[in-house]
Amino acid sequence: MPMKKSVPAENPDAYIASLADWQRRCAQALRSTVVSSAPLQEAIKWGHLVYFSKGPVLLIRAEEERILLGFWRGQRLWHIEPRLKPGGKYEMATLHLVKETSLEQATVVRLVQEAVALNERHGDPTAVPAKITSAGSRRPFPG
Repeated sequence: MPMKKSVPAENPDAYIASLADWQRRCAQALRSTVVSSAPLQEAIKWGHLVYFSKGPVLLIRAEEERILLGFWRGQRLWHIEPRLKPGGKYEMATLHLVKETSLEQATVVRLVQEAVALNERHGDPTAVPAKITSAGSRRPFPG
């Protein structure tokens, strides 16, 4: 089923305000934890919240039935959160959150801090050739 087209939010506050119920609470909690975990630039890009430090680090995207917490180098973060699902370009992996999903704040802090450290060590993940893995592969990456 295709997603409904909507006008992108003008800023991160408007993005959060556009959400309802559990998604608003979840996205606001994620946003608060993310911005307090590391020095990041926050923007609306591709219609959702994206955080940058030497390139894109992570995203928070609300969809109709879930919220995605995605990391550009997420396939290197399985040791912190094994529920991350690989997909997309680069080393992207996302955590699919629904109303019943439990997620510790400390886990989000560790994910954010390690994702920022990976960009610090390796630079912009979009500037290097993407590593190709099968969707089910849990092959660790160096670094």
